[in-house]
Amino acid sequence: MSRDMYDLIGLIAGICFILALKGLSSPKSARRGNLIGALGATIATIIVFFYANDGKALNNQPLILGAIAFGVLVGVPAARKVQMTQMPQLVALFNGVGGGAAALVAIVEYLKLGTDATVAQVVATVFTVIVGSVSFSGSIVTFLKLQELMTTRPVIFPFGRQLIALSAISVLATGGWVIASGGTSPLLINALLSLVFGILFVLPVGGADVPIVISLLNAFTGLTVAASGYVLENTMLIIAGTLVGASGTILTRLMAQAMGRSLFGTLFGAFTAKASAGSDSAQARPVKSGSPDDVAILLNYAQRVVIVPGFGLAVAQAQHTVRELADLLSSKGVDVAYGIHPVAGRMPGHMNVLLAEANVPYEQLVEMEEINPTFPQTDVVLVVGANDVV
Repeated sequence: MSRDMYDLIGLIAGICFILALKGLSSPKSARRGNLIGALGATIATIIVFFYANDGKALNNQPLILGAIAFGVLVGVPAARKVQMTQMPQLVALFNGVGGGAAALVAIVEYLKLGTDATVAQVVATVFTVIVGSVSFSGSIVTFLKLQELMTTRPVIFPFGRQLIALSAISVLATGGWVIASGGTSPLLINALLSLVFGILFVLPVGGADVPIVISLLNAFTGLTVAASGYVLENTMLIIAGTLVGASGTILTRLMAQAMGRSLFGTLFGAFTAKASAGSDSAQARPVKSGSPDDVAILLNYAQRVVIVPGFGLAVAQAQHTVRELADLLSSKGVDVAYGIHPVAGRMPGHMNVLLAEANVPYEQLVEMEEINPTFPQTDVVLVVGANDVV
């Protein structure tokens, strides 16, 4: 296959990625978008086997096919068997694998180019290694937190901000060392320090802020893939990585705004939490408790009900029961809607996935910006396990 044909088919795969992202922007078209994205990835993978780079066919095909087969044998059963409550863990794990793979590819390409590498290629390699390593180790820590293999609370350590800042400076310094002098050892040291920084970067984040971190790490992985595409001169990787990086960055910003906090405060606010704990406790408000009978009476006489789901809904697997309640209310003429907070759950879109699994009509899923102005006309708001965002 000639280079021109390879680039043309790669452009078609890139268009599939763009259409996939558009489809994933709405619950109604998410399934179609996912299939289009899978088609683009399949095309991008297959054409690699038919492209002769500089007249040389692809080497080590048995190893490559074996790796693909291993990925299929592990990935497909894992995706099929994973429970909905464990979906954030799977997303974090897959995201980390993607970032780590991109970093390894950049290292291998750097070793292959050797002294023939241009300054631009070395800079792109260093960027890929740094961001990919941070994404990998940070995603692994996120997975461990979500799986409760380590504490889900923010991990606060002495001189935390200073250590994180020192780690970041060391990563940038060794990256500059690689660009200035080259060599394999400086690059490997840079990768190791980046892995350490990724761990320190995620440890201070608490469970409620995990969706923001997953989105940010996803953006990191996208940027890593785009940079590795530049190193490999691969248009498909550049398109796919840019799309993921841009969308992940925008989503991270929107989610942080929805929580009423800055991204910096979300990531490092745990180090100042103790200082503000005393003032927060002084602002405790009285709580009026009620029985299930009280709730039933309120719902019976309501004309409009808004259900606000959260992570507690996922843990209790209560999405089907909530849908049955909503169907019962709808049969009595009650206007029912679901208010979806962008950070509810443990990953972006977590509530949309759960409610879609329970066959909740897409028309009833309303984003926070649209549902907020309707609360004055709402009779009852039913908050289900969403104390982390309400």
